Amino acid sequence: MFNLKIKEIEALLNSQTDISEELAVKLLNDQRVSVQKLYAKYLKRREQEQAEKARVFKLYEFETSSQFVGRRVAGVDEAGRGPLAGPVYAAAVILPPGKFIADLNDSKKLSAKKREEIAEVIKTCAIAWGIGYATVEEIEKLNILYASHLAMERALAALQVKPDHVLVDGSICPRFNLPVTPIVDGDASCACIAAASILAKTARDRAMVKLAEEYPQYGFDKHKGYGTREHYEAIKKYGITPIHRLSFLQKKPV
Repeated sequence: MFNLKIKEIEALLNSQTDISEELAVKLLNDQRVSVQKLYAKYLKRREQEQAEKARVFKLYEFETSSQFVGRRVAGVDEAGRGPLAGPVYAAAVILPPGKFIADLNDSKKLSAKKREEIAEVIKTCAIAWGIGYATVEEIEKLNILYASHLAMERALAALQVKPDHVLVDGSICPRFNLPVTPIVDGDASCACIAAASILAKTARDRAMVKLAEEYPQYGFDKHKGYGTREHYEAIKKYGITPIHRLSFLQKKPV
């Protein structure tokens, strides 16, 4: 046993990812049950952190592969292709190769709160990031696929650093003035695309929350324009707004 109180040991273990071998030996030899529980909890946390680092680093396998050595790679993804209302957003992100961002993942696998937290980390550590969107009018004129590509083009144009290559989520290759590689499920398997998915989703969600202030009876701050029962009921009761996609409503009768 060594001369540290339980609370001191707890604070020490909570504040460190790696402890010295000397401290580890002292903890193992400490006969206090509370100390053994704290040390076991620390070991479990460290194991989880190491697993998370391995998962995130695996996301960089494609963009840091030999074909992209010395080249800046931007990930691009969109948010809002499926809703009945509101614009479609896209984001482009260039990350430092191998940069560890805890919980980096497909935006759909994260809570709204976690997305907001990670979005701020991405913006802080990214080499460059940009946001673009296409309006409801453009969606109706071009169709949602080409409108989402337009939003992606605008996101790329917003980058302060021009990339050498673009990785985009999906199976369709948009026509950009840059080399492009589509990656199916890229938002779950490629770091820069995952980062773009988070920025696109958080940007669109914020836009829909603002639109909810203009059209409070529709609940846009809750369902973000998607075809929920609440949304359909609001349309039946209050009618169509200028931010509704009429072509979508024709396909999904109210």
